Amino acid sequence: MLPMWILWLIASGVFFLGEIFTVSFLLFWPGVGAFLAFLTSLLVPENLLLQVAVFVISSVIMIVFTKPLVNRLFKNKDDTSMNNSAIIGKKGTVIKQIDDQNPIGQVKVNGELWSAIKSDKAKSISVGESVIIEKIDGVKLLVRKP
Repeated sequence: MLPMWILWLIASGVFFLGEIFTVSFLLFWPGVGAFLAFLTSLLVPENLLLQVAVFVISSVIMIVFTKPLVNRLFKNKDDTSMNNSAIIGKKGTVIKQIDDQNPIGQVKVNGELWSAIKSDKAKSISVGESVIIEKIDGVKLLVRKP
């Protein structure tokens, strides 16, 4: 049978390797706990209960007390919209007329073509007119005249 210090070292490596692949910053703490248990097993090789206690207690303490701190320190403070909602409020140009006979037209926004429907009571919005994007409804834009 392998000495316990080898098993603790392997467990620590597995936790750290798992952290690299998951990037959740949760497996890091048991990795540190396993490393502390490894150090304990070098100092007190015959006391398995103490080694397990060091692993469990240190892992739990680090998860409970440092995980919230790390989340606060590394919180993403950038509130830039990274999805399609970033175009709400922007201007677009009508490419295909939107009226009562053709309720779904096309609008070009930021170089992208979107299907669009009018959100106001305007009779029609002609090709070449500017519109304001009010909302995204599924894959269609709700637009109005400025």
